[in-house]
Amino acid sequence: MPVNLNFFSPVEQIKNAIFDEHGVEVFIKRDDLIHPFISGNKWRKLKYILREAQAKNKTHLVTFGGAYANHLLATAAAAAKFGFKATGIVRGEQVFNDTLFLCSMHGMQLLFTNRDSYRDKAGLFTKHFGDDTTAFFVDEGGACEEGARGCSELITELSETYDDIICAGGTGTTGAGIINGILKHQLNTRMHIIPVLKNGEFLRPGIDKYLAGPAEYHLHTAYHFGGYAKVTPALVEFIKQFTSSTGIMLEPVYTGKMMYALFNLIEKGHFKKGSRILAVHTGGLLGILGMKERFNFTG
Repeated sequence: MPVNLNFFSPVEQIKNAIFDEHGVEVFIKRDDLIHPFISGNKWRKLKYILREAQAKNKTHLVTFGGAYANHLLATAAAAAKFGFKATGIVRGEQVFNDTLFLCSMHGMQLLFTNRDSYRDKAGLFTKHFGDDTTAFFVDEGGACEEGARGCSELITELSETYDDIICAGGTGTTGAGIINGILKHQLNTRMHIIPVLKNGEFLRPGIDKYLAGPAEYHLHTAYHFGGYAKVTPALVEFIKQFTSSTGIMLEPVYTGKMMYALFNLIEKGHFKKGSRILAVHTGGLLGILGMKERFNFTG
């Protein structure tokens, strides 16, 4: 099946007394509603990757991720939808959790590898699939120029303009793509990226290599909560409160940290009064299933 799926996720306004106090309006781009499993930035990143694979007559997608990686599930679902075979090379010891169960349900074959070997993804691809002429390498998280190209289309979908846009960052591909969209449309929008890993300045070279031209953007590196997939009680309570008061689900790895950062930056007066701010919900909600015990619901 040709990869020709077009979509336009809705934008909703979020109300909160903090926003009124600081004179800002906050909206959220609901990319989590794009697809149950190929949601958020995952579809945006995969769209042109899949088209490239089809153009090269490749029918076997080989990609990488941790045991709870939304990227693995998105790739598995996309492969099933568009007629590819899929293999996921999983970092760490062999497990079978909710995410990997859904990957398997979509037909993805799983290969587990130790963390040292996992660092050389190109080597793993060559070792296991070097003789497979149908195999197509898809980097972890969909990080590539095609991924950034897909993410840039988010700006084209917007019917209104915003003073600031904020998103979470793992590889920086999504942020780079959005910046490219801002550049393409010659907007005066300020871009804010929330790294979800420690020492988030390391994202800057990864972002810059995908940019279509010089651009200013802000990396807010103080909201990693201990590192990738790490959480604290304060983050958990924020996510519970936000979800129960808005009906918009967040997860702790990306969107929870991004939205916490946004609220905190508003409280600190980081945004000018009158600013219209767009938060990008990058999906990946099933990531919360690996952290259920941290939410301490007692019934």
